Amino acid sequence: MRASLGRRALAEAAGSAALVAVVVGSGIQATELSRDVGVQLLANSLATVFGLGVLIVLLGPVSAAHFNPVVTLAAWFTGRRAGDGFTTRDLAAYVPAQIAGAIAGAVLADAMFGKPPVRWSTHDRSAGHLLLGEIVATAGLVLLIFGLARVGRTHMAPVAVASYIGAAYWFTSSTAFANPAVTIGRAFTDTFAGIAPASVAPFMAAQAAGAGLGLALVAVVFGRPAPAQPDTSPVHSEPDLAAPTLP
Repeated sequence: MRASLGRRALAEAAGSAALVAVVVGSGIQATELSRDVGVQLLANSLATVFGLGVLIVLLGPVSAAHFNPVVTLAAWFTGRRAGDGFTTRDLAAYVPAQIAGAIAGAVLADAMFGKPPVRWSTHDRSAGHLLLGEIVATAGLVLLIFGLARVGRTHMAPVAVASYIGAAYWFTSSTAFANPAVTIGRAFTDTFAGIAPASVAPFMAAQAAGAGLGLALVAVVFGRPAPAQPDTSPVHSEPDLAAPTLP
């Protein structure tokens, strides 16, 4: 049997919490072990790559492992057009779960390292070149995820998505948040991975623009998807990692 919407939303919350705990916690650990910013970023990015890959493998069969409102919105939009069954009800359950989980993950990471559980970040990230970095990072992520779905290689998502985020840490000026829920969660910690609350809305706007660009690139590169065909195969337990077809 496929997972119920409640179980899928719980998986999204847990995955988002774990992801932000990895990002924030590894950032704290890195700054405590080294004063070299390059070493700190390397440690932070490696931990994120490994953590994200594990979370996609573990929770992908339950919720499709979005952990990201941008991915969920894109899946809803493309699924709505293709008629593959990812509904507005799914969208309404996933996005709040992802945001709540991300906030909880930041609070947990701070608590594990003896920091105040909630302290607003003072790390300003409002510069224009950083927003451009977020557009690029998010567009690439959406292109990758939905491109894999188009060519039938969603089984490669754990490695491909984690690897892309690891690379984007380094080749984008913003260090590739590429995720509105993670952006909100990281505003709750005044540590290496934090983002000032005033920078959250511009980052989210850049991510939305990047998502739109990414979907446009998918259409241009891969063409229009084939019309949905009636599914006569037996029900299986693993949803598509990129474009869920869950009821």
